Amino acid sequence: MLNYLIRRVLLIIPTLFVITILSFAISRLAPGDPAELKAGIGSSQDLSSGEGNDLNERMIQLIRKQWNLDKPMFYFSLFEKVEMETPKSLFNRINLKWNGTQNQYHIWTANVLKLDFGNSFRDNQPVIDKIKERIPITLTLNLISTLLAYLIAIPLGIFSAVNQHSIWDRISTVAVFILYSLPNFWIGTMLIIFFGGGDFFDWFPYAGLYSNNYEYLTTFGKFKDLLWHLILPIIVYTYGSFAYLSRQMRVGMLEVIRQDFIRTARAKGLSEKTVIYKHALRNSLIPIVTILAYILPAMIGGSVIIETIFTIPGMGSLAFEAITSRDYPIVMAVFTISAFLTLVGMLIADLLYSIVDPRITFGSKS
Repeated sequence: MLNYLIRRVLLIIPTLFVITILSFAISRLAPGDPAELKAGIGSSQDLSSGEGNDLNERMIQLIRKQWNLDKPMFYFSLFEKVEMETPKSLFNRINLKWNGTQNQYHIWTANVLKLDFGNSFRDNQPVIDKIKERIPITLTLNLISTLLAYLIAIPLGIFSAVNQHSIWDRISTVAVFILYSLPNFWIGTMLIIFFGGGDFFDWFPYAGLYSNNYEYLTTFGKFKDLLWHLILPIIVYTYGSFAYLSRQMRVGMLEVIRQDFIRTARAKGLSEKTVIYKHALRNSLIPIVTILAYILPAMIGGSVIIETIFTIPGMGSLAFEAITSRDYPIVMAVFTISAFLTLVGMLIADLLYSIVDPRITFGSKS
């Protein structure tokens, strides 16, 4: 187990390196120039000619130099004409570029190794400070919704599998398939219209996390106000997850309870409760553990739409704003964190396999 863990941790390094290269290239291929957006090119102030255009061009060049956008993305352009060279001349050219003009990826990588994601192009604030401010909000929402989804999905999946083809199994199957097919942005909009002060009821706040008088409330009042603001977003976060998880739990349980060792346990005279929760449940959790690998990165990527609808200042809205404004440092920070969380989630899921099913091992047994 220890050797396997060491190999997997070491494998994360080259995998993350390749992911950052691809993410860096893709982020730069998006149309639009952040320097032009910062300089205000395209507005009514740019319609002057002559000296005004020269001034705009000089301003753009200064902004590009400040943000290192005047340097090449990598050491060699993808469209650079490659001629036949001797190994020695090729090595000298690479060494010259390495020790000479730095490229954008080299500068970014050197800073990231020091846990410095640079400054935002929009307000020149450190990216790491923005992430520290936003990520607790996203993590809180996702952890609460994930806990609720598992608390609902696992018992529902077990109940549906044990009572297969019953009327309650059919009702729950139809209900969860309907919930899973509904898009979260539509559900969020409907909740705001019906319960957020739209055309029907004004039961829950529909935007933000706090009321205007939050600072003047008591401790219990602050907790109640925050909880009241979280109800609608958490409903939207949770409904699709528990619908999908319950179906996976049902399929896994049905596959296990039909196996020979379950029949043997029943033949020994064990109660149905003991057979299901002690013998069948543990072996049917493998699909659920597999899904766990994608929960960590989904905390960031899956929160974009919901945080935008409910005006929640989390990582999802931060990533959306960065993409629309071509804020490369924030985009790369979100990509890198999401990739790292994906790799960590896959590692945790692999380790949990051996806990859930002792037959799964990661090394040879004597």
